[in-house]
Amino acid sequence: MHTIAQSQILLRTRTAMPDGLKVATEEFREGWDFVRSANALRMGKQIMARGWNFVSVADGSLRSGVGDTSQEAIGSALKLALRHISVHFNAVEVEHIELTQYPWFFLARVRVLPYLIQQGAALPVAEEVEAIPALRRQRRPSIDAGLLYPHPGGAMPQLKQLLISSRTAQDGAL
Repeated sequence: MHTIAQSQILLRTRTAMPDGLKVATEEFREGWDFVRSANALRMGKQIMARGWNFVSVADGSLRSGVGDTSQEAIGSALKLALRHISVHFNAVEVEHIELTQYPWFFLARVRVLPYLIQQGAALPVAEEVEAIPALRRQRRPSIDAGLLYPHPGGAMPQLKQLLISSRTAQDGAL
């Protein structure tokens, strides 16, 4: 199994790359491949030197995993993190690995940072994203506000009554 470390890059299988850029990969899991001997900075420079873009436009995904060895735990966490990367991103960097050893297992927390490798400068628009209409702000409580808040004094009178009845019950029990 490939040793997983910070700053490594993973590519989706069959990711288009600039002409003349040969990338040696090793299969990981579920449609992702490790890039051998390249980190995000180095790969970004190589891609941009050929006129393409290597852009990070989203927050990372942090996931935890367990395993009998440190690498199994890291691999498990990485697998879960990759499942939460949008299909619009075709590369990720293993940004952070935190490892804790327990008597019978290892716990790993892995953060991956998604990247987009593409030729054009325009970012793709997700088809599932819809515009959310802005709602007008209400100035007065709705007609059903009385149902939501039946006691005009708020929650304090109710809490006071509960406290009094609780003390009365305790006093009677003594």
